[in-house]
Amino acid sequence: MNKLMSAVTVGPFNFAHRVVLAPLTRMRAEAGAKPGPLMAEYYAQRTSKDGFLIGEATIAAENGNGYLGAPGLYDDSQIAGWKLVTEAVHAKGGKIFLQLYHAGRQSNKDVQPEGSIPVGPSEVPHGGVAYTTEGWVPNTPNRALTIPEIEGLVESFRLAALRGKEAGFDGVELHGANGYLFDQFLQDGSNKRTDIYGGSFENRARLLIDATKAVISVWGSDKVAVRIGPSGTWGDMSDTNPEGLFTYVAQQLASLKLAYLHLIEPRIAGNIEDETKDQAPLAAQLIRKHYKGVIIAAGGFDGAKAEAILQAGDADLVAFGRHFIANPDLPERLRNGWPLNDYDRPSFFGGTEVGYTDYPFYEVAKAA
Repeated sequence: MNKLMSAVTVGPFNFAHRVVLAPLTRMRAEAGAKPGPLMAEYYAQRTSKDGFLIGEATIAAENGNGYLGAPGLYDDSQIAGWKLVTEAVHAKGGKIFLQLYHAGRQSNKDVQPEGSIPVGPSEVPHGGVAYTTEGWVPNTPNRALTIPEIEGLVESFRLAALRGKEAGFDGVELHGANGYLFDQFLQDGSNKRTDIYGGSFENRARLLIDATKAVISVWGSDKVAVRIGPSGTWGDMSDTNPEGLFTYVAQQLASLKLAYLHLIEPRIAGNIEDETKDQAPLAAQLIRKHYKGVIIAAGGFDGAKAEAILQAGDADLVAFGRHFIANPDLPERLRNGWPLNDYDRPSFFGGTEVGYTDYPFYEVAKAA
């Protein structure tokens, strides 16, 4: 692994290698959407000296949740739990970005405050699931947001970014993919608005750009990033001109001089990887033409495929999901060619330490 294990600069940070912990929804937060010691242990295990981690999707507004057990930063009471996480990462010499999200219509009333109806850009019938006390259940049909509510959500992201700074994060990534709220506004399959948030590329991207600028006002542009999924279909997402749309989005984000742009490749439909697909990394190939800053690619990569996309110049770092779940020492395993643990898919979402913090490190397993 030549380039994968080489040093790289992202914003003001220098990293020893290009293996990134992807933002992974694991749903192990405690009551009140607060991280606890178990989450701190999980992130600490996956920290290497001068390595880079991206935290899991974190709820930015009280009505932004789609998964029971997801952590939040919409309330000051959640800051202390995240401090446990960031301090654990920093103690091992790593850096960690906060990922902020709003589920939008990808939710169920049972995970909404006081059982309220989920919100989205428009009232469009759609599929998808949320996670509640009853397990995986269909989404509740949403209502359309008003313009004042949209403006309020921008402020919610700014306030969550402030809490993230107090919690000790090193930067913030906005989740604009996977059929969540920003993605719902971007794509015309879900956005049927006729006001300033609908219709043209500019209007549909307005919420994402405004929220990004709001977070930049807190952190500065070199510590802010955005994740998009040009090929994502999770939650019945679609667009009549995805290449034109995401080219426009990439160009607008490039003008903001972000720390990086995070791209989900076609193999990933949403939170679940389709292992029957093995497409070429089309997202990065398209976006690289319009975005010359740092790009992180994610989506079913192994070591060889990660090296290939780096060598091609279509990405600068690669985020790993399921392999990092099962191998807390993934960078060292890739560096040394050590075998990988198998991952246990049933334990990905929710539960205890099983399938979370009990995967063995290579040297420990070898000694046993």
